[in-house]
Amino acid sequence: MSVYSWKTLLTVGIALLLFPLALACGGDDEDEPFRIGVMESATGPGETYGTVAIQAKEMAVEEINAAGGINGRMIELIVEDSKCSAQDAITAYNKLTDVDGVKIILGTSCSGAMLGAAPLAERDGVILFSGLATNPDIAEAGDYIFRTSLNDAQLGVDTGNLLWADGVRTLATISESTDYAEGVRRTTVEQFEQRGGEVVGEERYASDATDFRTSLTKLFSENPDALHIASQSEFAGGTIVKQARELGYEGPIYSEIVPIGTTALEIAGDAATGLKAVITDIDPANEKGQEVLSNFRERYGYITLPWYLGSAYDDVYIAAECLKETGDDQDADGFRDCLYEITWSGAIGDDYSFDERGEVVGLTNVVVEVLPVSERNEDNNGYRVLGPAPGS
Repeated sequence: MSVYSWKTLLTVGIALLLFPLALACGGDDEDEPFRIGVMESATGPGETYGTVAIQAKEMAVEEINAAGGINGRMIELIVEDSKCSAQDAITAYNKLTDVDGVKIILGTSCSGAMLGAAPLAERDGVILFSGLATNPDIAEAGDYIFRTSLNDAQLGVDTGNLLWADGVRTLATISESTDYAEGVRRTTVEQFEQRGGEVVGEERYASDATDFRTSLTKLFSENPDALHIASQSEFAGGTIVKQARELGYEGPIYSEIVPIGTTALEIAGDAATGLKAVITDIDPANEKGQEVLSNFRERYGYITLPWYLGSAYDDVYIAAECLKETGDDQDADGFRDCLYEITWSGAIGDDYSFDERGEVVGLTNVVVEVLPVSERNEDNNGYRVLGPAPGS
């Protein structure tokens, strides 16, 4: 056999050996899907809204892919459970980045999980883009950290102002021992005290607690004008409201968004009637938002915490727009620059954008009041909007 023949055989043999490797590495990028990581609380205290966020993202991806994807390329979500925990979020982050090689992650559901993973994302130059995490400290987490959820600093200001405007002068608080709930409690108390109010009792509870009667009894012994609840889970939020009324407390109750979720209201029943909360809410006049809620209900048969649902949904469409611009799911810097420049109208509002800290701009809180059980339905989500959150 000639030398030329041996060289030919060698070349062909190498090519055959490398062909499976080329397939494993993805082949032609234009035929490969854009791969995006997702970290949400499929289990843990944030299970109800974490699951909603996952489902909303999956619905958005199916819509985009059914319409032809992004310039013909599909989107693929790689979902990991961050379990509403900093340590589990770190585990999920390491899997998504080290094993799956993603550079863009949508999530997390819970502030503690976000604060756990954010330093790693900032170090590695990986996008972490949340529709639900609200703790004030996230605003300082870095250049690759973004969110469509409103900072709890604003929620605290709005809630403190509402308490004062409603004539509350002494307040008792009960909050879950998590970054989210603590952020809500801290900012609310700061604003309330700045207005001249006095906190006469504070109680905190672990995320696995189910009986709050002892803590509530201590708080009520101080005769507060009102009770404020900050809970990480709907289960705890609804149970606290129910047990407060069972103990004979007849005063006003205030909260953030979690205790007025569908699950929380089912647990609390009539005990939740009249509860006031400062929340972000999808405007009934927002046609896109109402369309998303309708499609979600038709697909999954339920809705809880509709604004978080819409926020998770919008994040996918914003991500798709930035991937359309960069054309590369590994270009985290290009994706980051796109987020800084984008103005978006979607399910949660019109013409909102992001500031230099990755904080959403152009969305506001409203005050809602929980309706009697007989008046709660799928259209009103169990509450009525009283109006914008009061200013100072």
